[in-house]
Amino acid sequence: VAPVRELDGGVSAFVSIMRGCNNMCSYCIVPFTRGRERSRPFASIAQEVARLAEDGYKEVTLLGQNVNSYAVDLGGAGALETPALRQGFRSKVSPVKGDFRFADLMRELAAAHPEVRFRFTSPHPKDFPDELLSVIAEYPNACQSLHVPAQSGSSAVLEAMRRDYTREAYLELIEQVREQLPAASISSDFISGFCGETEDDHQQTLSLIQRVRFEKAFMFAYSLREKTHAHRNLQDDVPEDVKQRRLREVIDVFNRGARQANDEEPGNVHLLLIDGLSKKSEGEWVGRTDCNKRVVFERKPTRISAGSASESELAVGDYVAIRVTESLSANTLRAVPLAKSSIAEFADSQQSGHPILSRL
Repeated sequence: VAPVRELDGGVSAFVSIMRGCNNMCSYCIVPFTRGRERSRPFASIAQEVARLAEDGYKEVTLLGQNVNSYAVDLGGAGALETPALRQGFRSKVSPVKGDFRFADLMRELAAAHPEVRFRFTSPHPKDFPDELLSVIAEYPNACQSLHVPAQSGSSAVLEAMRRDYTREAYLELIEQVREQLPAASISSDFISGFCGETEDDHQQTLSLIQRVRFEKAFMFAYSLREKTHAHRNLQDDVPEDVKQRRLREVIDVFNRGARQANDEEPGNVHLLLIDGLSKKSEGEWVGRTDCNKRVVFERKPTRISAGSASESELAVGDYVAIRVTESLSANTLRAVPLAKSSIAEFADSQQSGHPILSRL
């Protein structure tokens, strides 16, 4: 069975590129249930993505428990080299050796299929080398939507979680992302009430969320899992009511920042991939931008290109340039359609300052 999951509608698909995890975070059972990291051969992945592109899929998400540590040996000069981690990051297990790594995989796929968007999840912060950020900056179909799981804003809690980085190292990575990819959106994961978390630790998490202003986040109260390092070695000592109160505060702070980010969007022009009809109205399309922002807009005939006055109906799977008109919530924007487009055409218009789109 090919490790591909295709979503209804024939627009987006998910391709698993590796199995297992070497990170051994203290709260996680995955290394004990799925084993050490094993990366799939590049040729197999390339064949599956090519088939999806031929079948009309417009977006592929590369999947792995620690997707950006992907590494295989294609027999090149770097096969025996172990990659260096970002400064301030450690690893309990030596990184897998290989001359073909995740940045190489992203580059090859993006170059081979310029009209297919590529996303990836779930990564670990330690595996974001500058080369990967450069690939994302270079290829307009490598989506500038990065999931960078923090889990906590406290170095003490991160140490207990065995995340192998500090608050300072994490923030330095975010600064590097902002420098190389100023338009990128950043999402994250947070666990409230982990073993030994104090009120000061919790406040540090809130301050990190405020500082970074994540645009999406997965937020949970800690729940002990058997057979994990935390189950064997730590005490689940934060009362449940405290966990839930801290989680509510994390969600509130996140929502304020995400709403502020969306409130700054009106007037911005994005390339949208249409996913389908809005669940609230068959008179509206819904889709996502490169930065994974959800957008709704009126279902009506739209210019067939930025340089043409002719119009046609849009369809699921179309790329369309839109201008944001309203921030509806922390999660959704409203827009007006400008013209059908392609990834390449839209990228060219961005580089030249939207000379045509700005007049539509």
